[in-house]
Parts: sequence; structure tokens; C-alpha cells
Amino acid sequence: MRPTSLLRYCSAVIMALFAITANAARDDLDARWAQYASTQMALEPAYTFPHSTCFKASALQYDLPETLLLAVARGESDFEPTARSRANAHGVMQIQWPGTARHLGIHRLSELYEPCTNIDAGARYLRELLEKYDDNMHLALAAYNYGPSRISKDGYNIPSGATWYSGYIYRHLNYVLGDGSTRQAVPDTLYSDIGQSTLLTFGEPYRAAAFIAQLEDKTNNLSLDWFRRGTGEFEVVLTYANRDEFDSGARQLRGAGFRID
Repeated sequence: MRPTSLLRYCSAVIMALFAITANAARDDLDARWAQYASTQMALEPAYTFPHSTCFKASALQYDLPETLLLAVARGESDFEPTARSRANAHGVMQIQWPGTARHLGIHRLSELYEPCTNIDAGARYLRELLEKYDDNMHLALAAYNYGPSRISKDGYNIPSGATWYSGYIYRHLNYVLGDGSTRQAVPDTLYSDIGQSTLLTFGEPYRAAAFIAQLEDKTNNLSLDWFRRGTGEFEVVLTYANRDEFDSGARQLRGAGFRID
């Protein structure tokens, strides 16, 4: 076989393997979101989150699960009203300015910094996308991140970043529901009382995910999480409810070869 033919063959094999992996990831996320839709949508949040009145009102108005809106908000901005991304997205659920904002009837940038207005816009957009994609949450979330023009209704050839985003929000959903926390979830506990200590910041999401997987393999019930920040970087954090939890986490991290002050 000629070198050029071999190169084409190897490229074709790599592309085929990539497609198989991408389709498997999509199918897995489809199944996870479908399970949530059938069994968990009515569950209450595990904590009292910021702007809870706004989330409850928008969930009711647009017939959406409150926990879904909270998961998107935690992943997008960690509930910060003044958050701004490199893609010019603003506020709690990161509404892109001016395109998406004007599509949703918002014509002043300052409105996006009003939590209830922003959350209402994000919920309205999610409802619109769910209707477009026949209530497929995975595809609707992929479109929320990448834009509906880039996400086909059949779910094929979705950009890998859009698939990653759906899984990223699903991880935050687990936290909102209490499944991803090592501590006992208490609905009356304020989310703002949960501390975060940054461990490392990464430029690529797969590096952050690999770092968490490595630490979780070496520790026991360590409460780790990660966030995409407005800079476009990915921040891995240790979460804790009190000083004892922080000290316990710090000891485990030292035992795994990572020092935290």
C-alpha cells in the first residue's frame, strides 16, 4: 500500500472510531436525560439556591423542572448575576448578547443583569428548544450551548463540544438533586453556605475531567466539582460545608499527592 493510501486509510479508520465514540456518548446522554424526564423531574432541589423565587416562577410559567433550570444556571454562571463569558453571554444563565437576547425580546444589555429577567429569558429559550427537539433534553441543551442552527433534529453530527456541554450540565444536575454530594442534602441548607476552594484551572474540559477522575480514584468520598468560568477556563474545586469537611478533604488530597492550604 502506498504511503498516501495508507494515510487515507488510517484517517478514515480514526474518523470512523471517532464517530462511533461520539454516537455512544450521545446515546448514553440521551438515556440519562430520558431517565431524568421520566423519574426525577418532580424532585425538589437538594439545597436552597440563589434567586430561588425567580427559578420557581419561571419553572411554573414555562412548564419546566426547576432542577433543570438550576443545573443550567450552576453550570453556566454558578448563579452569579454579573457573570460574563468570552462569547459575550451575560448573567445567571448566560444569555448571548445581542443575538439570543434580542430574539427573546431583551433590547437593553442591563436587563440581563437582573436575575429574574435573565432566568425568565433562559427558561423561555429552553422551552422553545425543547419544543423544537420534541422534548429531547440532550439535543435541547446542546442547542442552548451551540445554537439551534448547528444541532440537527435527528441528533447526528453534533459537535463534540455540544455533547460535552450536555454531560457537563448533567453533572451539575446531580449536584442540584443531591446525588453528586457526599454530604447529606438538606433542602433548608443555603447553597451560598457551601464553600469552594480552587485546586487547579485547565484550558480544556477533558483535562479537568481527567484530573477529577484521578483524584476520585485515590480518595474516598471527596466532594469535587468543576465549573466553566467566563474566561473559558475550567476550574476544579473542593466543596465543603464547614471547616471539618475542608480539613478532611485537605488531608485526603495531601495523601493523593496534592497540597491545598
